[in-house]
Amino acid sequence: MAATTPTIPLLTPHKMGKFNLSHRIVLPPLTRNRSYGNVPQPHAIIYYSQRATHGGFLIAEATGVSDTAQGYPDTPGIWTREQVEAWKPIVDAVHEKGGIFFCQIWHVGRVSTYGFQPNGEAPISCTDKGVTPGIDGVDWSPPRRLRINEIPDIVNDFRLAARNAIEAEIVSLPTPKEVRRLQMTHTLDNFHFGPFIGHLVALFQGFDGVEIHGANGYLIDQFMKDTVNDRTDEYGGTLENRCRFALEIVEAVVNEIGADKVGMRLSPFADYMETKDTNPNSLGLYMAESVNKHNILYLHVIEPRMLKIGDKYETSHSLLPMRNAFKGTFIAAGGYNRSEGNKAIADDYADLVSFGRLFLANPDLPKRFELDAPLNRYNRNTFYIPDPVVGYTDYPFLDDVHA
Repeated sequence: MAATTPTIPLLTPHKMGKFNLSHRIVLPPLTRNRSYGNVPQPHAIIYYSQRATHGGFLIAEATGVSDTAQGYPDTPGIWTREQVEAWKPIVDAVHEKGGIFFCQIWHVGRVSTYGFQPNGEAPISCTDKGVTPGIDGVDWSPPRRLRINEIPDIVNDFRLAARNAIEAEIVSLPTPKEVRRLQMTHTLDNFHFGPFIGHLVALFQGFDGVEIHGANGYLIDQFMKDTVNDRTDEYGGTLENRCRFALEIVEAVVNEIGADKVGMRLSPFADYMETKDTNPNSLGLYMAESVNKHNILYLHVIEPRMLKIGDKYETSHSLLPMRNAFKGTFIAAGGYNRSEGNKAIADDYADLVSFGRLFLANPDLPKRFELDAPLNRYNRNTFYIPDPVVGYTDYPFLDDVHA
């Protein structure tokens, strides 16, 4: 009797809304600082298509929603026509390989400097408390507290960014009568429209959806976390008030492009950029329950940090309450390896698992996981350099190694 091949949980299919995923290995958003002048570049076509598989799920790097959203050099945006057009061949390349591609939309808030802001103005936030200068080697500029009447403008920036991300080019093909006229004038010799005559056809599909960046100490996270948000109006104080801004963005984006195209990334347990909450379990659970009301497609949540206690790494926190509360697809992130990812899927701890540094260094990561093959080591020194090849598109495929 032939031996049966054991099932690899990460390589089983998953239905995420209308998307049929062939495996559960996600490329998460990874800032790469190679979008010169905030415009996506042609080398990103290679980078993302290298990591695309038929039925695989990819999320593009954090992409600014406006000219006030920037805080790092050469990160992409999606608020100008030039940026939208530059994304198109990148998205096309992923779609040509059968991948599902979302765009992460973000605003850095106070994690910025005067140099990144229009006219050298102060970065904006929920507060006027700044990030301590020197963290991550940057002299962060003091932020300006948003006035209540300015907050709808920021919400609108996210709405417009979402619209830009999924924008499709629609053309109207000629009617049968117009085809005959064009053929008579030899304008359409030997051209066949087939069953599409007279219909609207999309020449460019756009991203398949967007992920709202509500994590990692950036603007939305700043509003939600009680050690940063010191407002006394309806956007501060209580948990509900602190989450109001985040949920207004979710609602606006859902209303604009549809709940089936919207995900959200959260990091309630993290303290990135001095953005910590004193009750992360309550924050995470409240957000998981609240976004259910908007029927969003997925939640992408960063694991609690492990602390060394004696000889073991432990944490008193877990994503399980959020996972159990949320009704859509649940994605876990946070330094997973192959065996840990398989266990998370097998134990129903998550539906999908994202692998950042491993996918960065191994463009064929699903294949390597399938074969349990050795992995390329990532080079942290090249994560954020502007080189269009080194540390970006030059990591070898398994086939190249064995050639």
